Amino acid sequence: MENPFDSVAKLGFGCMRLPLLDPDDVKSIDIPQFEQMVDAFLEAGGTYFDTAFVYHEGESEVALRKALVERHPRESFTLATKCLAWALPDETTAKACLDISLERLGTDYIDFYLLHNVGDPRTAVFDEYGMWDYILEQKAAGKIHHIGFSMHDGADCLDKLLTAHPEMEFVQLQVNYLDWDDPVNESRRCVEVARKHGKPVVVMEPARGGNLVRLPERAAAPLRACSPDASLASWAYRFCYHIPGVMCVLSGMSDLDQMRQNLADWKADAPFTPEEEEALRAAVAALRSVPTIPCTNCRYCVKECPQGVLIPECLQLLNMDAMMDDHAFVKHNYTWRTRAGHASECIQCGSCEDMCPQHIDIIDQLQRCVEAFE
Repeated sequence: MENPFDSVAKLGFGCMRLPLLDPDDVKSIDIPQFEQMVDAFLEAGGTYFDTAFVYHEGESEVALRKALVERHPRESFTLATKCLAWALPDETTAKACLDISLERLGTDYIDFYLLHNVGDPRTAVFDEYGMWDYILEQKAAGKIHHIGFSMHDGADCLDKLLTAHPEMEFVQLQVNYLDWDDPVNESRRCVEVARKHGKPVVVMEPARGGNLVRLPERAAAPLRACSPDASLASWAYRFCYHIPGVMCVLSGMSDLDQMRQNLADWKADAPFTPEEEEALRAAVAALRSVPTIPCTNCRYCVKECPQGVLIPECLQLLNMDAMMDDHAFVKHNYTWRTRAGHASECIQCGSCEDMCPQHIDIIDQLQRCVEAFE
């Protein structure tokens, strides 16, 4: 039987950072430029458009209707959108998202529907609202063609989710060369878990939200020395294209120039040479050369924390802040990645430090986190 995912083009158009008429208004999407980007993407053979109920405060789906659905044959593209149930007040509101997305997009079916940012402790809300059974029912009704979920948690969490929900057909994971062997994000292990369960992977954050396009000079130098004409973005996307099990690599493109560059890199289809692999290792080593907190994500601290502070995530973001020289981006990530357990909820009981195999001064580090990000 033909695999329905084999026909998905490798580069996906992520629609969460669309061009704006007013940089201070995320709803002011520049439709004429977006139309040009859509046309260029389709002309190059792209098919996969990724959005979500909450992107651009709902206007991303509306913009896709105007720039894509109303201007091109429905069979010429696929649409992915998502439901952020854990951030919604009740089951009725969560289940209403699908029909609202269909109306905004101007279509009667979604090709790829995802439960958005599943993972502990958010999974409990999806369970409580019955979202797993709901999307199966909507698939049977024809409103959804394929069902999956996105997540930012580690490999053990992914393994539990796919074991509990083998009906899920694909997963969307944070994968990039910096997170590949990171003990908290575990990109490599997550991809391996997905492959073990036979689920194709949609890659998100291949450029780490733009961080890998804005590298500090110590990390950019070996890449530029190896390939002076290559953009920093191309290194990030090329790393992901040839990972086994990856069906699509999303790029949140914001203007026509970014679109053209990413299309050129995708169509070139050039795996890394041994020299390029060495340059990339040097870049990662340079990023990790700054002093960092030696957290291994064993999560013993979390098990003992009476407040449920997401300690490894807090420490990892402090490390990212030191490595990337992009404080605003890391602070934004902190806001949502630690939503279920901010550093400021620490009561300094010391249980975490008693359990830490690395003897990290966790209480002091959490205070640093509060001062840096809250």
